[in-house]
Amino acid sequence: MFHSKITGLGFYVPPNVVTNDDLSKTIDTNDAWIQERTGIQERRHIIKGEDTTTTMGVKAAEIAIERAGVAKEDIDFVVFATLSPDYYFPGPGVLVQRDLGLRTVGALDVRNQCSGFIYALSVADQYIKTGMYKNILVIGSEVHSTGLDMTTRGRSVSVIFGDGAGAAVLSREEDLTKGILSTHLHSEGVHAEELSLKAPGMGGRWVTDILADNDPDDESYYPYMNGQFVFKNAVVRFSEVINEGLIANNLTVSDIDMLIPHQANLRISQFIQGKFKLNDDQVFNNIQKYGNTTAASIPIALTEAWEQGKIKEGDTLVLAAFGSGFTWASAIIKW
Repeated sequence: MFHSKITGLGFYVPPNVVTNDDLSKTIDTNDAWIQERTGIQERRHIIKGEDTTTTMGVKAAEIAIERAGVAKEDIDFVVFATLSPDYYFPGPGVLVQRDLGLRTVGALDVRNQCSGFIYALSVADQYIKTGMYKNILVIGSEVHSTGLDMTTRGRSVSVIFGDGAGAAVLSREEDLTKGILSTHLHSEGVHAEELSLKAPGMGGRWVTDILADNDPDDESYYPYMNGQFVFKNAVVRFSEVINEGLIANNLTVSDIDMLIPHQANLRISQFIQGKFKLNDDQVFNNIQKYGNTTAASIPIALTEAWEQGKIKEGDTLVLAAFGSGFTWASAIIKW
């Protein structure tokens, strides 16, 4: 029996900074309106032709692999979490295997949106715990900007999301007091349509329908979010899944050294921080700079927190996420 340990972290965001004031030039909004509702000040958008979900994932992965001190030949498996793949198929996992020049290792794509990175982390953790693999590359990467309704009609969603990628290398750890202690995964599909993108899709609005209709009022190919309903569910599920992880490991809130929540909305993170009575040094947020990068948000935040010295050896770390599906998840890690 082994544990898995994060041995390398990396992230990449496009250099193109888009401020709230930039958005106000094409959308009826303003900096105060956006910050009051989301806490976001700016986000990154790709420059078309320069970055994709895969290329950003590759750039983050190269940093993580170097920091892990392993060679690319040592990577045994790839798990790639995203809702925005370069192609409808194949998924980006195989593109990363190709572009990094890895051996012909397995590549798995995870489609669990905002919870995607923790789901991917959990899958990788099980493979290492059972002894099947020794070093697994886990990536979360998203390009939202090319699929958003960048008009006033879509402002409640479009101002929230940004582009970016984060990556981690998980390696075998024989000391069972270290590494990932447990992961906890949940879903509630009855609310699937409350945060969704229905087209294109084999069971709904397909590309040929959209092209044939050429209907400017067709919103089915833009993301939809029932914001208040999502918020109400998020704060409940965040709390539940964090407590579930603590109880599973005989820990209490006082044992948390660092909570890194999915960067969905700063108001959600602040609500959870207040509910658990955590101080500012115990919670890491960077949504102010990057917006909501869905599956990339936790690995980006985790990397930044580590780079800034906010995570130290021996710390108890909690990762938690909630998002479309609905899905929610947590991971308890002894650093």
